[in-house]
Amino acid sequence: MDVDGFVRDGYTVVRGAFDADTAAGCREIIWARLGEHGVRAADRGTWRPPLIRINTPEGEPFRRAASSPELGAAYDELIGPGRWAAHPHVGGTIPVRFPSEEYPGEVGWHIEGSWWGGSEYWANVHSKARGLLALFLFSDVGPDDAPTRLILGSHRYAAAALATRGEPGMPGGDVPSLLRPSTFCRTTAEATGAAGDVYLCHPFIVHTATWPHRGAEPRMMAQPAVLTEGFAIDGSDPSPVARAIVDGLADTSQLRTAG
Repeated sequence: MDVDGFVRDGYTVVRGAFDADTAAGCREIIWARLGEHGVRAADRGTWRPPLIRINTPEGEPFRRAASSPELGAAYDELIGPGRWAAHPHVGGTIPVRFPSEEYPGEVGWHIEGSWWGGSEYWANVHSKARGLLALFLFSDVGPDDAPTRLILGSHRYAAAALATRGEPGMPGGDVPSLLRPSTFCRTTAEATGAAGDVYLCHPFIVHTATWPHRGAEPRMMAQPAVLTEGFAIDGSDPSPVARAIVDGLADTSQLRTAG
């Protein structure tokens, strides 16, 4: 694993974290859940909504995906052994994006929040409750399949922004409003790959959904949190997640309030 790249860019990828059969089993269960919304795999005429969000189902294929030894080793390396917890069946939600030119909603730059603040998810500079954002690809995702877009290095500037709000923190969706417009002109990466790949993202990376979806099949991707109690930001925490936060606190150049 390129740990230095993770600290610098804000993400890494575990290719083939779970196998194709496991991914296919997950898709089958997702399709069954979509059937509750009147959407059927064999009838493209039912694929009318550009987006349907479901809670990630449980089941043996999801358990196998979540228990990938490669993922466990990566969590140990990025957060620290004994410092993380992951949902036994992946967890989180799956925003299923269907081929469509129609605006799907839920598009906009943000960071993931860590805890529910009453009306939205909040985060603080210690990343209370969230160690990583994981993106589990259950379907193949190419450039035309509405991949998630990540701003490289943005996690450092988001850390500096969160530091201005102290321990209480702020809503994750509000963090980009504290960043200079030039932040959004930085190089981006798209979460593309084969079913079974998992992107492991710094909890502060600024990212967005994309549209339109001009591919041939629905994009199925879960986005759970890998949990932790939080990170020390005084330089004593050796984890790569904490190192990136500390690096960010030293660079306020992309804050709107920077002098």
